[in-house]
Amino acid sequence: MEHIVIIGNGISGVTAARHIRKLSDKKITLISAETEHFFSRTALMYIYMGHMKYEHTKPYEDWFWKKNRINLKFGFVKNIETKSKTLHFEDGDSIQYDKLIVSTGSKSNKFGWKGQDLEGALGLYSKQDVDQLEILAPNNVVCKRAVIVGGGLVGIELAEMLHTRNIPVTFLVREDNFWNTILPNGEAQMINRHILSHGIDLRLNSNLKEIKSDENGKANAVVIEETGEVISCDLVGLTPGVSPNIDIVKTSEIETDRGVLVNRFLETNIENVYAIGDCAQQRERIGNRKPIEAVWYTGRMMGETVAQTICGNRMPYNPGHWFNSAKFFEIEYQTYGWVFAKPKDGHAHFHWKHDDDTKCITIEYEQASNQFLGINTFGIRLKHEVFDRWLTEKRSADYVMEHLKEANFDPEFFKTFEKEILTKWNKTSKVSKTCEVWNN
Repeated sequence: MEHIVIIGNGISGVTAARHIRKLSDKKITLISAETEHFFSRTALMYIYMGHMKYEHTKPYEDWFWKKNRINLKFGFVKNIETKSKTLHFEDGDSIQYDKLIVSTGSKSNKFGWKGQDLEGALGLYSKQDVDQLEILAPNNVVCKRAVIVGGGLVGIELAEMLHTRNIPVTFLVREDNFWNTILPNGEAQMINRHILSHGIDLRLNSNLKEIKSDENGKANAVVIEETGEVISCDLVGLTPGVSPNIDIVKTSEIETDRGVLVNRFLETNIENVYAIGDCAQQRERIGNRKPIEAVWYTGRMMGETVAQTICGNRMPYNPGHWFNSAKFFEIEYQTYGWVFAKPKDGHAHFHWKHDDDTKCITIEYEQASNQFLGINTFGIRLKHEVFDRWLTEKRSADYVMEHLKEANFDPEFFKTFEKEILTKWNKTSKVSKTCEVWNN
């Protein structure tokens, strides 16, 4: 019986295992060194915030794996021997495979800061990170201050987590505005204000120089590079993004760059070895998508795709139109299609913001043809299937704006500001569609 071995039990690896089982009777072994069972990584923050227990984050009961004949192995893979098709474990054990799926996910970035490995300095990616955070900043124990380094989605999650325990937070962001490499200025500035409104000490244009320690080797202060200011703290959250977790692959014959290099079929340079999820890097970019995408739904799609190929239905990975979502404290964010921080050549932005400073819309469109290219929304929930269809149909920006209520989850709520949005859009279209329009 053909043996499929999957390294990594995150969303991509588990999805691959589930779909291989649906399609075949192959032997499946799923390996993890993080947790024995699959859990929802996006729910980690809610464990710390007290909204969920760890067992609530497991989508499948513990009996699910045995019932579906998916063998679970808890252990750390030390190296991969592709010639003998053997995995060697840190504890001396080994296992052989017929086909291998590398699904090792991401790891938190570190950039060689002095003191980055001190006790009290940690990222926020794994279950172990949250367990350590609970030790460093538990409930009912005074934590004088936490400093978060890095202005991305993980950083804002950590800020919210600590805020729920009334821990003062200083947030170091090296850019002019929060997440302004992704968000247009109007949106980024609105999120700046929202972060500040929660009492977070947001420091823009600020870089970490070093982390200082006390006599016991525990982090107790940070130094800001630009000013030399020393900020005392009990905890340092290092959240400047993630990178592919491929250390065990680098010592093998499997080709890597920043991630494990794969073709459109998620195949590596070694026959019968595949890579999926956060650790996979496309050799050829797919449209405007980045070669590496550390996104939950793309990991799931890769798992489904590679399962088809392994089970005899060779299928290319086709992620479709870009979309994503996140949350900035109380403000929900959605994006469909492509809205860049600055419009691409020949493109323009239309931006509307509600007076309450928690809702806004930005669309990007092609100036010459008026073709709709993408939309960002904050504080307004939209329907994925509607925008997926409009992007496929290449609708005009005028069409999208005129039919926007059809895509809104709450049409009654949308009525309260629909007229204001359309009035501004129509005024813009009559005057000029050759420049950015902002209402900050």
